[in-house]
Amino acid sequence: MGDDSEWMKLPVDQKCEHKLWKARLNGYEEALKIFQKIKDEKSPEWSKFLGLIKKFVTDSNAVVQLKGLEAALVYVENAHVAGKTTGEVVSGVVSKVFNQPKAKAKELGIEICLMYIEIEKGEAVQEELLKGLDSKNPKIIVACIETLRKALSEFGSKIILLKPIIKVLPKLFESREKAVRDEAKLIAVEIYRWIRDALRPPLQNINSVQLKELEEEWVKLPTGAPRPTRFLRSQQELEAKLEQQQSAGGDAEGGGDDGDEVPQIDAYELLEAVEILSKLPKDFYDKIEAKKWQERKEALEAVEVLVKNPKLEAGDYADLVKALKKVVGKDTNVMLVALAAKCLTGLAVGLRKKFGQYAGHVVPTILEKFKEKKPHVVQALQEAMDAIFLTTTLQNISEDVLAVMDNKNPTIKQQTSLFIARSFRHCTASTLPKSLLKPFCAALLKHINDSAPEVRDAAFEALGTALKVVGEKVVNPFLVDVDKLKLDKIRECSEKVELVHGKKAGLAAEKKEFKPVPGRTAASGAAGDKDTKDISAPKPGPLKKAPATKAGGPPKKGKPTAPGGPGSAGTKNKKGLETKEIVEPELSLEVCEEKASAVLPATCIQLLDSSNWKERLACMEEFQKAVELMDRTDMPCQALVRMLAKKPGWKETNFQVMQMKLHIVALIAQKGHFSKTSAQIVLDGLVDKIGDVKCGNNAKEAMTAIAEACMLPWTAEQVMSMAFSQKNPKNQSETLNWLSNAIKEFGFSGLNVKAFISNVKTALAATNPAVRTSAITLLGVMYLYVGPSLRMFFEDEKPALLSQIDAEFEKMQGQSPPAPTRGISKHSSSGADEEDGDEPDDGGNDVVDLLPRTEISDKITSELVSKIGDKNWKIRKEGLDEVAGIINEAKFIQPHIGELPTALKGRLNDSNKILVQQTLNILQQLAVAMGPNIKQHVKNLGIPIITVLGDSKNNVRAAALATVNAWAEQTGMKEWLEGEDLSEELKKENPFLRQELLGWLAEKLPTLRSTPTDLILCVPHLYSCLEDRNGDVRKKAQDALPFFMMHLGYEKMAKATGKLKPTSKDQVLAMLEKAKANMPAKPAAPAKTTSKPAGGSAPAKFQPASAPVEDSVSGTVEPKPDPKKAKALGISSKAKSAQGKKVPSKTSLKDDEDKSGPVFIVVPNGKEQRMKDEKGLKVLKWNFTTPRDEYIEQLKTQMSSCVAKWLQDEMFHADFQHHNKALAVMVDHLESEKEGVIGCLDLILKWLTLRFFDTNTSVLMKALEYLKLLFTLLSEEEYHLTENEASSFIPYLILKVGEPKDVIRKDVRAILNRMCLVYPASKMFPFIMEGTKSKNSKQRAECLEELGCLVESYGMNVCQPTPGKALKEIAIHIGDRDNAVRNAALNTIVTVYNVHGDQVFKLIGTLSEKDMSMLEERIKRSAKRPAAAPVKQVEEKPQRTQSISSNANMLRKGPAEDMSSKLKIMYRTYRIQARSMSGHPEAAQMVRREFQLDLDEIENDNGTVRCEMPELVQHKLDDIFEPVLIPEPKIRAVSPHFDDMHSNTASTINFIISQVASGDINTSIQALTQIDEVLRQEDKAEAMSGHIDQFLIATFMQLRLIYNTHMADEKLDKDEIIKLYSCIIGNMISLFQIESLAREASTGVLKDLMHGLITLMLDSRIEDLEEGQQVIRSVNLLVVKVLEKSDQTNILSALLVLLQDSLLATASSPKFSELVMKCLWRMVRLLPDTINSINLDRILLDIHIFMKVFPKEKLKQCKSEFPIRTLKTLLHTLCKLKGPKILDHLTMIDNKNESELEAHLCRMMKHSMDQTGSKADKETEKGASRIDEKSSKAKVNDFLAEIFKKIGSKENTKEGLAELYEYKKKYSDADIEPFLKNSSQFFQSYVERGLRVIEMEREGKGRIPTSTGISPQMEVTCVPAPTSTVSSTGNTNGEEVGPSVYLERLKILRQRCGLDNTKQDDRPPLTSLLSKPAVPTVASSTDMLHSKLSQLRESREQHQHSDLDSNQTHSSGSMTTSSTANIDDLKKRLERIKSSRK
Repeated sequence: MGDDSEWMKLPVDQKCEHKLWKARLNGYEEALKIFQKIKDEKSPEWSKFLGLIKKFVTDSNAVVQLKGLEAALVYVENAHVAGKTTGEVVSGVVSKVFNQPKAKAKELGIEICLMYIEIEKGEAVQEELLKGLDSKNPKIIVACIETLRKALSEFGSKIILLKPIIKVLPKLFESREKAVRDEAKLIAVEIYRWIRDALRPPLQNINSVQLKELEEEWVKLPTGAPRPTRFLRSQQELEAKLEQQQSAGGDAEGGGDDGDEVPQIDAYELLEAVEILSKLPKDFYDKIEAKKWQERKEALEAVEVLVKNPKLEAGDYADLVKALKKVVGKDTNVMLVALAAKCLTGLAVGLRKKFGQYAGHVVPTILEKFKEKKPHVVQALQEAMDAIFLTTTLQNISEDVLAVMDNKNPTIKQQTSLFIARSFRHCTASTLPKSLLKPFCAALLKHINDSAPEVRDAAFEALGTALKVVGEKVVNPFLVDVDKLKLDKIRECSEKVELVHGKKAGLAAEKKEFKPVPGRTAASGAAGDKDTKDISAPKPGPLKKAPATKAGGPPKKGKPTAPGGPGSAGTKNKKGLETKEIVEPELSLEVCEEKASAVLPATCIQLLDSSNWKERLACMEEFQKAVELMDRTDMPCQALVRMLAKKPGWKETNFQVMQMKLHIVALIAQKGHFSKTSAQIVLDGLVDKIGDVKCGNNAKEAMTAIAEACMLPWTAEQVMSMAFSQKNPKNQSETLNWLSNAIKEFGFSGLNVKAFISNVKTALAATNPAVRTSAITLLGVMYLYVGPSLRMFFEDEKPALLSQIDAEFEKMQGQSPPAPTRGISKHSSSGADEEDGDEPDDGGNDVVDLLPRTEISDKITSELVSKIGDKNWKIRKEGLDEVAGIINEAKFIQPHIGELPTALKGRLNDSNKILVQQTLNILQQLAVAMGPNIKQHVKNLGIPIITVLGDSKNNVRAAALATVNAWAEQTGMKEWLEGEDLSEELKKENPFLRQELLGWLAEKLPTLRSTPTDLILCVPHLYSCLEDRNGDVRKKAQDALPFFMMHLGYEKMAKATGKLKPTSKDQVLAMLEKAKANMPAKPAAPAKTTSKPAGGSAPAKFQPASAPVEDSVSGTVEPKPDPKKAKALGISSKAKSAQGKKVPSKTSLKDDEDKSGPVFIVVPNGKEQRMKDEKGLKVLKWNFTTPRDEYIEQLKTQMSSCVAKWLQDEMFHADFQHHNKALAVMVDHLESEKEGVIGCLDLILKWLTLRFFDTNTSVLMKALEYLKLLFTLLSEEEYHLTENEASSFIPYLILKVGEPKDVIRKDVRAILNRMCLVYPASKMFPFIMEGTKSKNSKQRAECLEELGCLVESYGMNVCQPTPGKALKEIAIHIGDRDNAVRNAALNTIVTVYNVHGDQVFKLIGTLSEKDMSMLEERIKRSAKRPAAAPVKQVEEKPQRTQSISSNANMLRKGPAEDMSSKLKIMYRTYRIQARSMSGHPEAAQMVRREFQLDLDEIENDNGTVRCEMPELVQHKLDDIFEPVLIPEPKIRAVSPHFDDMHSNTASTINFIISQVASGDINTSIQALTQIDEVLRQEDKAEAMSGHIDQFLIATFMQLRLIYNTHMADEKLDKDEIIKLYSCIIGNMISLFQIESLAREASTGVLKDLMHGLITLMLDSRIEDLEEGQQVIRSVNLLVVKVLEKSDQTNILSALLVLLQDSLLATASSPKFSELVMKCLWRMVRLLPDTINSINLDRILLDIHIFMKVFPKEKLKQCKSEFPIRTLKTLLHTLCKLKGPKILDHLTMIDNKNESELEAHLCRMMKHSMDQTGSKADKETEKGASRIDEKSSKAKVNDFLAEIFKKIGSKENTKEGLAELYEYKKKYSDADIEPFLKNSSQFFQSYVERGLRVIEMEREGKGRIPTSTGISPQMEVTCVPAPTSTVSSTGNTNGEEVGPSVYLERLKILRQRCGLDNTKQDDRPPLTSLLSKPAVPTVASSTDMLHSKLSQLRESREQHQHSDLDSNQTHSSGSMTTSSTANIDDLKKRLERIKSSRK
């Protein structure tokens, strides 16, 4: 049992790993309990067990294993991190659980696998299970199959990938084990349940008996669609919804779901593609040409066997197709024709869409072959046609089909119609748009009148099918002329038609299929079942809305119904108007008169031809009234217009009558059913009047109305021909003008461009300039719609005319055509446009169709084709030249170009690049010439152009890009994106191809409103591009990412990352997140419709040009992929895509799940433990010249507990690329895992030191980049490096500062710079000093330079061990043999000299003569040199602008930011500025303390300033200061905003302030005088607002300048200096009188100001001067003002920081610190009044930092005990004033344990509670102490062990006892017995005695108020006792304490500090001033705080009296009066100075 007790004590996780099974069993049970208790899935507890779960399931003891499995199941279900364990646990389950005999174990194993699937790890589980199928143990195989089956049954086929399972099924059916076969059968049934018949093909080859059994089982399955019963975590809401639905009793969405679920898997997808091209017989191409038909048959049979494979691999089938086509077309043996057709069918079925590119070649041949009568041939051809149709779209083959429709052979006509009918069946309303249907209907209508009955029947069937598919609404307009009998026949056929999609009405179809993918996909049943909700009522209303409701669908196709919608626009009976009007027979005049008289008043008809114009006018008025009142249906339009045309008709001479007549025509056209017949009656007359000055407008109005009634295209054609058949130029020009406007109003569709163009040409040739101008205007309008192709028609015009046309086109460029506002065209025509395709070419499409096209196929002879393919390049060139000539000549060509595509395709990869370019140019021409019809060549010619984008020559790529753009302009993008061709191109690992193609897609995708689904195929390749080794490819891929996401959505894109390797996946997901934020919205649909028809080409014209420009720009901006940038984005610049391919997908799946969750695991106290181990020499100390293996192993072991496994593998991989990836991941996780990073910081830094020894630069660069980000983060977090971290990292970093590469050195310097924020500069100094001893001269030089920077930024205090020793070391290098080192050493010493003057020489000691002379020379030069000179030496220095004391926290940054811009004006000359330009901008953003301005430079400024400044000031004063000083009422009246004036004065004030810091005393005094003038006038003082910090900086810079330079300058008259001092102090006093301005001073500035003022008070040189005492007294007064008037938080904070700095600084005098503390006491005294205005959180943060830098022990070591007392007093006062609430103000402190602040406050609270003995307080005290009681036992033991260690050591024994006493007091129930019992009796009694002594001391102190540790400053408060005294026993009752008590205390205190009570100290002023107000009563002290300047004197007198009364020496009083006098005196002086200046 002894053993048992051992393991019982172990923690749970150790029990789980114990070698005893009992221990493990117990461990698993406890773990199970723990897991069940943890509520938070992200609890850190889970991480402890991360590595153990695999052991849970693979335990060797069966009983224990069962318990382990239970625990593991609970773990997987509840732990956030469980996903990481998927791979190892599931493989453990497969290998060690599934082979167990116990059924329970297997059940649990299966449950665990299913649970992993539920937490989204399905792929990994499935992979492990599939591996298990290869096991030799049948038990494992059966269990794996069972698990897969259950998973499929529960989660469904969307989660469980069926393809890999189906692949292995046949093998399972062949297994020898019956159990395996049975299980395989069960899973086959389950799979069949999900995918139905798609499972048949893959299983067709299994044993027939098994197949039969399966068939029997399959039949039994229910027919309903299966539903998943279990959901992934992310889908569980959906599950809840489903349950709700079922409980609601309905299965509403059943139908919809079926549609989604069932067709999801297509059998084709489950098949393996077979490669057949290589298997063709070698002599195939010879045999197929053989003369003997038997040989040809053999060849075809070989192909037939191969193409029987149901899925073929993509490849170049062009030659094979060509051979088969030849057989079909030319072979005389019909049997072979049928055989070849079968082969084509097989190819089309096996290749599917990939066959689409060959469809165009084959279709015409097959259709023409239908002349064969033999049924088996016809059948074979039909099958071939149908199979080919499914590989392409009807649109693509429509040209070929329509061409055959006119064939004379009736069989061909019949079969073509039947083919069309069958094709229509596959279409839907959206894939059969009106524009496509129109030509087919036209051709079929001819056939229904054919003499051959079979042709007629076929046509009826085709039309009936169309009717069924798109609905009557759409087809009826085409059937206007069809008589009723035939119409009924069509309808009858329509009834019989069975659509592939099972639709019952075309109407529903319209609503349904919005997929841009042509309906042929429906072969698999996929397309159609999306939406079974039919709209039953075929009313125009709902119809119109149908598309709108589906706004999500692809918009262009979104209006299939609109064309039929004219009815809804209120023109119900005009259905036929689109193509043919309702043709009205022409009526005779008699009939017309009869009809007219029925509706018009009799008088009206009689007076029509009256000779009196007035009667005619009256008649017209009646006519008009009658027309207005008539009903539309009753209006006989033709009769009415006949009446109007009756004599005098259009020859009417009176313009009023004529105007009225024209108006009536317009009315009739608008109100009635106006036919073309009616129109023809009036148009002639209208055209005749259009040029009339008076009636022209009415004529135009009437024409517009007619155009609206009869369609613009027809009207325009009539009007144009009439106008140009006359001679009247006015009429011609006005007609053209009318037409220009009409086109804008009606839109362009349907207009006959050809007819126009001939008329326009006539007009352009007219002699009348007005006609020419109108024609050009009309061309401009047409250009908006037609685009640049319009110009082609006019190229042969005269140059002058052409230039006018071009100018007009130029005007129109970039404009988009207006939306049509009139006419049916609004609904129908633009509707038709919209169907054209979903690209910008729409509008232009019809237009381009109207252009006359030439047939060139006869010119493409076989000789020409063979020329193009000739071996000799010259002949090839000739061939190409000929082609170019043919196309040029033809201008616009028909789409049939014979063999040209194949010939040109061959030239695209010509070895001669000139020919490639020529071919590209031809293809560009071809695109323009062929127009949109080029679509059909995209697959066979367009894609090869894209391949050329991968050419290595830039100009070839540019040409290819231009060509692709020219094509895309014509075809739209759909054709390019469909199919796999584009993704295949992107797959090629050619960086040029990738970057060009991605660039092109990034440009095109944003313009599309929808894209084919095939776009998703490009995504995997896009991801590999994101990690391409080429930077440009990565950049282009990133640019394209948002546009892919715009079309595919984030979900799909994220899902596609599943196949990536873990590191890649993380990076890509990060980029996806980023892209998601930048994802553009899809272009809005309506805008596109209206604006784009311009489209066809106008805008696009510029694209080819702009693309290369963009490239070149990006090229110049980023000449090479900057690794740093790449890394910052988290992209591993070296992550090769190739690598992605080599690694089999298994690993990627396995690692996949490891990726989620943190990469750094926070291990409590991990770092501390590691440090202890290192101190205790348990592990190797990190110290080596080159890292040995044991160091690396040790680091690896230490990391294993706190770094994610997969990341660790990357970090310690042998290949540097993995290091790069690791760094990229670390960069990504830096922000999100701050705590983890800080917890493992020591390990991260050690790992990075190893990287410094790598030879690979890219890793080094990335490591440095990471370090920069890391140290920025650490400084933001205010972290401080531990000694251990620093010593194991800095020396190795310093090695790198000597790198030969400049960029690396810069980075290292930047990092050193940032390190000063997290590690004291004084501690950095020795490390860098060590670096100067290196053999590498570059390193020595850089280290010396860095030392100089440190001294410059932090003063001499950084020099360790002492300034003397450090400088002696540095001076040694002046004699170095390397010039750079010598210079660096000299520069560093000059820097010190600039700070400390001649003292340097003492510190350096003796130098050799040569060195000394060099140094002196350098110092001289630096003094003479104008300020800008040091830039050179500074350039390499990293920017060290701002001082980085420990208070550089985020709070202080506020004012700094706006300061920096102002300071630039002031201090351009400073080295700092030079550095911020040349150094590291990153640093600049980080450290924003601008107050570290470099004074040395100001001192060297004198020369330059003296030359220029005074005049400038003089000049500025006169003009600029007036607005500030004398604002005139006028200005006020005009501009009430003071800001206007302010902005003018701001620059003036900036300038004057900059002069305050001038090296020339006079300049400075002048500037100060001017500022004083502003400050003294209350209304103007506000102008200084916003400039306070700037002014104070300039002031203290001037103070430093006086202190360092002027005072040392013997030539200077000291009176001048006193004068300057007086000005400065006077100014300051004025400033700090104005409270609003005083509050603007920021902390940093106040700190430096106080530093300057106190330094001045301590300057012994001032005292020796005549008026020195006076100056010091004034400073005293000023200090008090500053303390009282500044923002209390800022000044308190500044004083704390100043105190901290002064205590840290070894060179600082104790007197300085003392004065700072006196200021603090003063502040403490003000606290009761100011406590509410103070930001306590910030003050406590400062105190925390102070206590962190100065722990209690360190403070106790100070010579004086003042600092510790000051601090305690401050805290005590705060506690008193705030009470327990003070503990709520620690919010800004991140890690409270870093200092004793919290503990101290708790103690104080407790102490004060004890004194006020109320119960309530006791409660709070308990609460306060409870905070500390939370520390865990382990911590307590460590803590006590530490204390006893101290007691045991000689040096620290007292401290240890004190701590033990404190500890016992705090935790009264703490048990210290265990620690004492092991020690000797003597030690025990010693401890007890010590504790008693301390207790007595402490208790005693409590009773003697004056000796408390806290009271020494209490004399500083002047408020009633309860708030001010701390522990005086008598005061708790609240009575006031008289001044005498305080005086007594003061005396005691002074004695303690060794001060004499009778005689003042050497330098009385501040002391006396600060301690003086201790005496007065409350009233006077408040006066003191709140009074204005006028009240100051009185209060001073009061002080004076009270001082004298209270036994103060006289000097303090006299000082006060003198300082009062001093202000007046200063003011008088300033006046004198001013007057003398004038």
